[in-house]
Amino acid sequence: MNLDHDNCYRALASRDARFDGRFFIAVKTTGIYCRPICPARTPKSENVVFMPSAAAAQESGFRPCLRCRPEAAPDSGAWRGVSNSGVSHTVTRALALIEAGELDSADLASLCSKLGVGERQLRRLFAEHVGAAPNAVAQTRRVLLAKQLIHETRLPLTEVAFAAGFGSIRRFNEVFQQMFARPPSALRHGSAPDCSAGPQGEVSLLLRYRPPYDWPAMLGFLAARAIPGMETVQADTYTRSISLNGVQGSVAISHAAQSKALRVVVRFPNLAALPAIIARLRRMFDLAADPAVIQAQLSAACPLMAALTAARPGLRVPGNWDGFELAMRAVLGQQITVGAAIKLAGNMVRQYGEPLLDITANQLGLSYVFPSPERIAAADLSTLGMPRTRAATLSGVASALLTTPQLLDAGASLDESLAKLLALAGIGDWTAQYIAIRQQREPDAFPAGDVGLMQAIARLEGSRPSAKQLSERALAWRPWRAYAAQHLWQSLTSEAAVETPLGMDAA
Repeated sequence: MNLDHDNCYRALASRDARFDGRFFIAVKTTGIYCRPICPARTPKSENVVFMPSAAAAQESGFRPCLRCRPEAAPDSGAWRGVSNSGVSHTVTRALALIEAGELDSADLASLCSKLGVGERQLRRLFAEHVGAAPNAVAQTRRVLLAKQLIHETRLPLTEVAFAAGFGSIRRFNEVFQQMFARPPSALRHGSAPDCSAGPQGEVSLLLRYRPPYDWPAMLGFLAARAIPGMETVQADTYTRSISLNGVQGSVAISHAAQSKALRVVVRFPNLAALPAIIARLRRMFDLAADPAVIQAQLSAACPLMAALTAARPGLRVPGNWDGFELAMRAVLGQQITVGAAIKLAGNMVRQYGEPLLDITANQLGLSYVFPSPERIAAADLSTLGMPRTRAATLSGVASALLTTPQLLDAGASLDESLAKLLALAGIGDWTAQYIAIRQQREPDAFPAGDVGLMQAIARLEGSRPSAKQLSERALAWRPWRAYAAQHLWQSLTSEAAVETPLGMDAA
């Protein structure tokens, strides 16, 4: 976003919620930075500096406002989808890794190694696109998550420190004293007693989004694809088992519409994993999306998209908890219906998944966690009742991930990501594009050979396009073709439509 001072100041003066999270206001006379919707008196124009991120404000010496709580601002997706260049993807991948806690347990050299860039280049890219150094972004993430946990939970401050990614209580206290000139305990309001997360590590907090958010569509998508024994959708809540680094747990997600957020209840024994869990859930539920920008560009592209986006404002592209799981789902869905694919996935989970050892989760209908790549690579999958070639593809993908764990991470570009996937035996364009959309979160990926997309256009316009015709037409929907695809899929809302084939890759 171009932070033109006069334009930003007008947005600040009007308290325009559309700009919340897009930039932050640093007030030179107070040393505080705020959100554009802060209820405090509007400072004079000459006394403010506009910052592209909270990290940029904090690195410049400003401290978070206690009234508007910058940690409650919706995530900014300004760097997503604006370019297909290696530069934007490098920054996006780096931010995703930092959000997942990469710099909590490793140094900058390790991060650069995963990204394939030098430290000097990464610092330059961050200065250009984020306005702060990578370590400053990581520190800001820790501080803002800790502040959110202090405000929204009654966790003891010791547990807050480790859950937010701080390596020690001493460092936690030092940072808060430096940032707020007061200890963390002074930021907690109310007299309710502290309540430990306990052995199962239960934590409840809000994950904000930029409205609107089409929660019924998201919930319907997940319900239609819920694997029995591993996922449930009940009473407007999605619940599933999770496994992270061999540790089991569960998450429950519901809609907190008045707070413009999703309510997340995490049950996980290792509180230090909370940043990684939050990062996965943000990606899974597409919380960084900017629906106004996406709708504006798609609706301007053609009358069809104008009608679809107007009918479902705030439609998100669903992601997935784990890349390996998503890859297995995609392969299982080749040339069969959604229902048939879920039945096969359920058989796989029952035969090869690990039992979920959590009585509370068991009572909610969760019995297993998804199988590990090691288990699938060594298994005889022909017993699942599918063609041998597809079983071989599943085994091959699992083996490839054991050899190259970063295989499903986003590449330097969409083309590079697809090339890596297409190099695997049994993976065609539809499967690669589907993985790019839901796991690698590529906003411009587009499975032109998807039968459902062709059927949607036929139902809406009366003429069914070929894959080539659809691919050519979708050029007008760039760089948001994945969202265009989701709108077309969402238009198929009948039970009959749910049973249409997922894709066209060879069995």
